[in-house]
Amino acid sequence: MRIVFMGTPDYCLPTLSRLMSDGHDIKAVFAQPDKPVGRKQVLTAPPTKVFALDNNIPVYQPKTLRDGAALEILKEINPDIIVVVAYGKILPEEILNLPKYGCINGHASLLPKLRGASPIQWAIVTGERKTGVTVMQMDKGMDTGAILSVKSIDISEDDTAESLFTKLSYLTSELISSTVFEIEKDNITAKKQDESKATYAPIIKKEMAHIDFSKSAEEIYNAVRGFYSWPVAFCYLNGKRIKVISACVSDFKSGAPGEVVNNTNKLVIACGNNSCIEFLKVQPEGGKAMTAADLMRGNPIKLGTVFE
Repeated sequence: MRIVFMGTPDYCLPTLSRLMSDGHDIKAVFAQPDKPVGRKQVLTAPPTKVFALDNNIPVYQPKTLRDGAALEILKEINPDIIVVVAYGKILPEEILNLPKYGCINGHASLLPKLRGASPIQWAIVTGERKTGVTVMQMDKGMDTGAILSVKSIDISEDDTAESLFTKLSYLTSELISSTVFEIEKDNITAKKQDESKATYAPIIKKEMAHIDFSKSAEEIYNAVRGFYSWPVAFCYLNGKRIKVISACVSDFKSGAPGEVVNNTNKLVIACGNNSCIEFLKVQPEGGKAMTAADLMRGNPIKLGTVFE
């Protein structure tokens, strides 16, 4: 099929690569504009642009899809289908209706659960035991299109958002590959989503990762995993921010929320619901990542000290 691919981050690359290896004619890649990255704010191309240029695929990076310019480009390309994975822009109706087979999207959740911008992170933060990928026929709503195919996986107890990103990026490539072939053979039936079961995964902001010790240790553990590797869960000790890179639920069962209840080779902090969390790896403000034991070795933390 003649395909236009729309996607921006490295999460998309397995799908783009798979569509090429499947023998489809990738006519163009649409990606977000280059952005400044790092402390020096170096203008950097998105991964899909780099991949496309390396494979002699034309790249378009419109700031908007609503001024008609992108529509005219797409009319000229005349794709059979537009495949969208983590593009970061909402497609207007005139683009959705342009290709013969419309536009399909690989969304990293089991729709209608976790519609929105950050389904991978929120699946872990909210304590889901399963997640997966849904390929849907896109419509003008936010992840509301009819479902074409679904594949689920278990979320392991030690999965972070980072590890789940990798797993789901490859699952997306597999499911979109098979779905595109089924669409081409006219061998697929779309199924409407059940609106009564819809939940949402909002855009993540840094302040969302601030640990609330009144929550249970399990909820905090999920937040630490779900917010890694960005924005990284954090709390404050003596007014200074400490990032919590990894943690585990502790067997300790006493103390007021935020109170240090064990500082003997372990850093254990009381949480809500009569539970405790153990910090394993942390990064103090202005410092490097280290074990909690190393943190206490250089900065003794007394029993009863309160993290905020």
